[in-house]
Amino acid sequence: MEETHIVHDPVLPREVLAGLAILPGGIYVDGTLGEGGHSRLILEREPACRVIAFDQDEAILAIARRRLAPYGDRFMAICSNFESMAEALHANGVQAVNGILLDLGISSFHYESSGRGFSFQKNEPLDMRLGTSARASASEVVNGYAEKELVRIFREYGEERYAGRIARAIVEARPIVTSDRLAALISRAVPASYAHERIHPATRVFQAIRIEVNRELEVLENVLGQTVDLLLPGGRLCVISFHSLEDRIVKRFMRENEPHCVCPPRAPRCTCGCPGRLRAVHRKAIAADDQEVAQNPRSRSAKLRVAERIADGAAV
Repeated sequence: MEETHIVHDPVLPREVLAGLAILPGGIYVDGTLGEGGHSRLILEREPACRVIAFDQDEAILAIARRRLAPYGDRFMAICSNFESMAEALHANGVQAVNGILLDLGISSFHYESSGRGFSFQKNEPLDMRLGTSARASASEVVNGYAEKELVRIFREYGEERYAGRIARAIVEARPIVTSDRLAALISRAVPASYAHERIHPATRVFQAIRIEVNRELEVLENVLGQTVDLLLPGGRLCVISFHSLEDRIVKRFMRENEPHCVCPPRAPRCTCGCPGRLRAVHRKAIAADDQEVAQNPRSRSAKLRVAERIADGAAV
C-alpha cells in the first residue's frame, strides 16, 4: 500500500497543545498514534520533550515510525492496545508522565487503505479489527451472532432505532462477506425516509459492529482507570471523543475523580477523605470551530475534554 494515499490532519491541534500545556523535558503519551499527527505536533512544540505513543496496528505503526524517525530517541512507538498503557510504560522504565492524549477517532488509514471493511463505500472483506487482540472479526459478528444479539449491539453501540429490522434482514441474507453488500442490505432494510438524513443509513450499524469487534468502550474505561496514577501532579489528560457513547464515559470518569473536599479553604492538606484526583480545565467539552470543520470535516463531531491531575491530599 502506498503511504502517499494516507492523509491525516489531526483534529483540534491548537486545542490539544494548549490542553496538554507541554513542558520542557516533559514526557507525553499519545495513546492513539495513528499516522502520527498529534505526536508530531507535540514534538515540534517543545524541542526538549519526549513522546511515547501506542498503536495496536502494526501496519500503521510502521508508517508513523518512518514519519517520526527524524525526532530520534525523543519518540518511542509501542505496538500495543492502549489498554496496556501502564504495564507497557513501566516495562520501559517510565513510572509517571506529564500528559496523556487519547484521540478516540478511527484513522484515515483504516477507512482508506487498510482493506478491512471499515468503510461502507468500499468492496472489502468484513474485518474491522484495529489490531491482533480483537476476539472476533466483523464477519464473525455479522454472520455468527444470534438475531437478538445483533439487535442489542445495534441499539447499545449504534443507538440505531431500526435495530430490529436491520438485524432481521442480516440474518435472512447470510452469509454477508463484504462491507458494501452489508451497507446495501442496511439501506434496503430501513424506511426510505432514512436516505434523507445527514448520515448514511449504515453509519450507526457499522459503528456498532466496530465497537463490538474491538471492545472499544470496555477498553476506554480500562485505560481511563490507569491515567490518574500515571499522571504527575499538574499533568494533563486530554481525550477526544467522536460520539456520545465515548463522551459520556469520559465525562463521567472526570466527574467521578473531581474534588468533593469539604475541608476549610485555607487548609494545607485535605483531611476529609474526599479530595479528588482530577480538576476539569474546562467546564464544557471543546469542539472544532467553523474554520477547522471546513478544512477537516472529520473534526465536525470531535469533542475534547481536559483534566489536570491534583496532588494526592492537596486541599482544593
